[in-house]
Amino acid sequence: MTVSAPTTAQRLAGGLHRRPRLRLALLLGAPAAWLLVAYLGSLAVLLCSALWTTDPFTSDVVKVWNLDNFRQLFSTGVYRQVALRSLGTAVAVTVLDAVIAFPVAFYMARVARPRVRPLLVVAVLTPLWASYLVKTYAWRGILTEGGLLDWAGGPLGLHSPGYGLTATVVVLAYLWLPYMILPVYTGLEQIPAAVLDASADLGAGTWRTFRSVVLPLVLPSVAAGSVFTFSLSLGDYIAVQIVGGKTQLIGNLVYANITLNLPLAAALATVPVLVIVLYLLAVRRSGALDSL
Repeated sequence: MTVSAPTTAQRLAGGLHRRPRLRLALLLGAPAAWLLVAYLGSLAVLLCSALWTTDPFTSDVVKVWNLDNFRQLFSTGVYRQVALRSLGTAVAVTVLDAVIAFPVAFYMARVARPRVRPLLVVAVLTPLWASYLVKTYAWRGILTEGGLLDWAGGPLGLHSPGYGLTATVVVLAYLWLPYMILPVYTGLEQIPAAVLDASADLGAGTWRTFRSVVLPLVLPSVAAGSVFTFSLSLGDYIAVQIVGGKTQLIGNLVYANITLNLPLAAALATVPVLVIVLYLLAVRRSGALDSL
């Protein structure tokens, strides 16, 4: 019986099989290069732009390296105020989403029948299929004076908060709520029923079981969801323009300066990037990034 010589493709496959590191490098090389150029490269350009300045007469970018833009951020009170307001808004949205998401996710994971759970997941994901602008403008109609909220709450003496910071927090919490529900639902679903039964057998009540068993196990999932809600809220600038009234967040300042003072806009944009990086480093200790 004549054995045919191995083809080029067979020799190449054999060589890759004997060299797993080379195989891994070829597999991940292109995505890693794209990440390096498109993501890290854009961040490097952002930082370089923040170190330039602008000609006060022509508004042209002058590529002279300095720290004037960052000094202006720290020395100007309005920038500090807007940065703190943006940070507080992101924290408020994250806390509100966590409070709303937990009972919803608990019902989906531990109370609803197994056949109903996929339908509930689809129901949670359905708002993500709608346009961001459509949902935000819908909330503008709800929150306007004489709108749906005033009509529904009028008999009870309740009124719409109108446009402002409160409306911005409510709208952002609605927009990013699915990103909190799904990780919490996954974390609750992975808790073995035997663990809850053991807690009850040992005499723990509902609140003690929640505080000592459920919450520690689900906390990484909550932190994973907070990565989305916090970062998306911190960088948002469209919702506040639609329902925020005169409220300004850091995204609005970046948008307002993008044509007039590009280096200052770049310096402003580094603030949420730095905050998000620090936040990711903080939640990494909880194992939240493993739950993403």
